[in-house]
Amino acid sequence: MKVWLSAVVVAIVLTGFAATTRAQAPAPAPAPAPAAATPAPNGLQRIAYIDVQRVLARSAAGVAAREQLEREKATMQKEMDAKRVELEKLRDEMEKKGALLTPDARRDKQEQFERKRRDAARTADDFQKELEKKESGLLQKVLQDVSGVIERVAKEKNYYLVVEKRGGGILYGSTEADLTDEIIRQYDREKAKKP
Repeated sequence: MKVWLSAVVVAIVLTGFAATTRAQAPAPAPAPAPAAATPAPNGLQRIAYIDVQRVLARSAAGVAAREQLEREKATMQKEMDAKRVELEKLRDEMEKKGALLTPDARRDKQEQFERKRRDAARTADDFQKELEKKESGLLQKVLQDVSGVIERVAKEKNYYLVVEKRGGGILYGSTEADLTDEIIRQYDREKAKKP
C-alpha cells in the first residue's frame, strides 16, 4: 500500500514539475506560412474539396465521354440482340422439330445451339471488358485534364490543400470549401478554347 501511495505522490510531483516547466518555457514561435498559401482569418490554412464524380457527370468533357460510351454500348447491344434472336430461333426449331429429327441430327442441333450460346456468352464478356477499358481510358483522360485545372484554381485562390470529397473521407464540408462547380466552369472554358 505504501509503495503504491508513494508512486502516486511521485507521479503528482513530476506532473506538477512538468507543468511549471512548460509554463516557464517561452512559447515557440509560430511556423511561417508557405508563401503560396494565405492563412484564413481564423489562422487556419485554407482547405477545399472537389467532388470528382460530379465533375465527371456535369462537365462538358465528362458528358461527351459518357455519350460516346453510350453510343458504343448501343452498337454492342444490337449485336448481342441479333445473337439472342438467332439462339431463340434455333431453340424454337429444336423444340418444334426435335421429335421428327434422328438422334444424330438432334444431337448435332443441340451441339450447334451450345456452341452458339457459348459464343454469345464470350462475346458479351468481351464487350463488357471492352466497355470497361474504354470507360476507364476516357475518364482517365478527363481526370488528367481536370487535375491541371484544380491545381491552377487552387493556386489562384491560395488553397493549401484540396482533397477529393468521396475518397478523402470528408464527414463535413462547408459549401464555401466546395470548389467543384468552379472547377467544372473553368474546365469547360478551357476545353471550349481548345480545338
